[in-house]
Order: sequence, then C-alpha cells, then structure tokens
Amino acid sequence: MTEELVYFNLTGKLLSLSDAVNKHPKSPNPQLCAVTLLGNLVATPDIRYRANPATAITEIVLATSSKWLDKSTNKYKEWTSYHHVKVEGELVELALLHANKGDIILLHGYLSNIKPKTTDKSTIHLGIVHANFVQKFDKGYTQAINQIHCSAQLTSQPKLMLTEQNKHITQANILINQHIYNTDKQIWQTLSVERTIHVWGKQAQYLAEHGDIGDELMLEGKLSYTSGVNKDQFIEVKNVHLFKGA
Repeated sequence: MTEELVYFNLTGKLLSLSDAVNKHPKSPNPQLCAVTLLGNLVATPDIRYRANPATAITEIVLATSSKWLDKSTNKYKEWTSYHHVKVEGELVELALLHANKGDIILLHGYLSNIKPKTTDKSTIHLGIVHANFVQKFDKGYTQAINQIHCSAQLTSQPKLMLTEQNKHITQANILINQHIYNTDKQIWQTLSVERTIHVWGKQAQYLAEHGDIGDELMLEGKLSYTSGVNKDQFIEVKNVHLFKGA
C-alpha cells in the first residue's frame, strides 16, 4: 500500500502532491552573473540615507582603462570605460564613507536594470552594476580589472558581420536570470536582465553558424558601452561556450 502526500491550498481545497507542484509558479532556472571591477573613483561618493529602515545608499562611477597594440600603427592605444555602480547598506558605511575621488575601488556585483542617475540630461545610460562586495584602497595607479562571467540564453539569432578592417564580429541578444537576495524584503528574487553581446574572430563565426534562439551560453568577457548619446551597456565576449537546446 502506497501513501500520497496531500496539501491544502488557501481555500481549504485538498490537493495531491502533483497538483500542488503543478500549481506552484515556476521560476526560471537561476543563472550565473558575476562582475568584478578594479578601478578609480571618478568622484567622491554622494551618500544618502533611505528611511524605514535607515539604509545608506550611493551611486558611484568607476573608471577602468585598458591598453592594446594597434598593429596598423604599431602604437599602443588606451580606452577608458566608466561604470555606474549602485552600493547600498552596510557596504557604503564600511567601504565608501571616507572614500574620495581617485581612490582605488575593488568591487564584485551583478547586472541590474536600474537606470543610473546622471546630471547630463542629454545622456541616456542603460545598465548598471549592483555591488555586493566593495573594498577601498588609497589613491594610486593600478592595472584595472573589468571582468564578467555569466551564463545566459540566446534571445535573438546571432548575426555575423564583417568590419571595415575585415574582422568577423557576431552580435546577439541574451537573457540572464539571476537569483538575487533582496536585503530590504529579505527574500530571494529572480532578476532578469537583457544585454547585447559582441563576439569576435573564429568564435564569432562558430556562434553564428551553430547558435539558435533558446540555446544556453557560458560567457567570459568585459563590460563595454556604446559611444554617442546612448551609453548602452553590452558585453565584449572573450570566450563563449555554446550548449544546444533540447
């Protein structure tokens, strides 16, 4: 003789285990999204406090620079990216309360859909990093770190293009379902973010030939931003792993 566990819903109706599972809202499978940045503070943090409960909150801008050799001119070039980062709670008071412009900041976090605040109304920023670890060092020069590791799902068909320098680049859109702990509500939540990815070289050709909407990806790269008025955040992919959907 077998026994089946039974459950009652809020109306008192008897439910079997299978019915209870089927009626429970299903959340997307959580995916990895880990951002690591090491750079210099562009300005001294403007720290404010949110009420009920009183929570410190600030938004900082972190500058990371990278150098590369331009083979056409045989000279090194430098590019600086400016990352908007939201920091709240105890992290602000522990790491940023006495921080100043130029200080070196190491942080770890995840991508968010919050639009950064800006005093320049002509500039529209899309994409911000939400920090869950921050450490401050004194002013100085250091080799910057700009890294992101994430798993994601393809939401658009990869498009292969050829640049003016005859280099292959594939562009596609991805969806990342992050499992985030909400400190205010003290619950776990699913935060879904969409980003564009740029993949270069042989990996660009492979993704364009074999990738389809719904396929799973594992990505390693860095955060970049489009030029012009819309500073849209995208992921410059260094390595991509493709997992075909069922």
